[in-house]
Amino acid sequence: MSDKIALSTWPTPLEPMPRLAAALGLGEGDLWVKRDDLIGLGGGGNKVRKLEWTVGAALAEGADTLVTTGAAQSNHARLTAAAGARLGLDVVLVFPGTRQSAAGSSGNLVLDSLFGARVFWAGDGDPSTLAGVADGVCEQLRRDGARPHLIPFGGSSPLGARGYLDGGKELLAQLADVQHVVVALGSGGTMAGLVGALGEERVLGVHCGAVAEPAVVVAGLAGALTGRNRTPGALRIRTDQVGAGYGVLHEPVLEAIRTAAATEGIVLDPVYSGRAMAGLIAAVRDGDVRRGQRTVFLHTGGLPGLFGHAQTVHRSVTDLHTYEAV
Repeated sequence: MSDKIALSTWPTPLEPMPRLAAALGLGEGDLWVKRDDLIGLGGGGNKVRKLEWTVGAALAEGADTLVTTGAAQSNHARLTAAAGARLGLDVVLVFPGTRQSAAGSSGNLVLDSLFGARVFWAGDGDPSTLAGVADGVCEQLRRDGARPHLIPFGGSSPLGARGYLDGGKELLAQLADVQHVVVALGSGGTMAGLVGALGEERVLGVHCGAVAEPAVVVAGLAGALTGRNRTPGALRIRTDQVGAGYGVLHEPVLEAIRTAAATEGIVLDPVYSGRAMAGLIAAVRDGDVRRGQRTVFLHTGGLPGLFGHAQTVHRSVTDLHTYEAV
């Protein structure tokens, strides 16, 4: 029996992007965008597909509190908070840093608060440290009489990846002859699910710097999801858009954000979807994606995170075109 719950309405739209295609040197009908940014819950984004499975499992276990980890501008954390609000569950988000480091915060942190989530600030540490802190938070919640369920970083587990096994099949029903699906590679579950549905040869992941060994992570998740051994070397992964690191603005990403906005009115964020678009532009430039090939850009959302990324906002406003009447 499936524990999946409904958190949105499917399918998400698939829209052509002819002006962006022309700007990149592709044919008019070559480039499409899968609008998972338009998923209705909590500001939208790809994590909702994963949460339908992971929160479903939490409810099946009788949980009354969801606990998860991420960066302070985590889209996954924001959507976990939104899912908790919709379902009447408490939510605790475990973030690195301190309350003082979030002073004057915007973006996803504002929505986390609006959705009623509580934040546990874990201080300095890497993702593995956060996982340990989250375990400790769950133990304390149990002592306090709660029934917590820990959702992994990014919602990326074999169970969470089932969301994009479904999403890949949904895309095939919309565009059966798709040859490339370009997607941000963060914690790995989205790409793993797409690989399960579409095969390694059709999915191009653009590494965003969220995990140390992206190919190993994706191969492991995809293998566990499908019951088939997946070789990391068989995956199509670009690592050229990480720049100085996760969360640090990379110049080709800023240009990709501007190009998508100016040609299609599509808004991308600087950490995930902007990097994916920069990877797509680079793939066209070096011939990995070519004219005449049906290509889908999977828009994973992240609009609130754009406004939580001060450098990108500053650069965008500084470069704003102005008009003065004569």
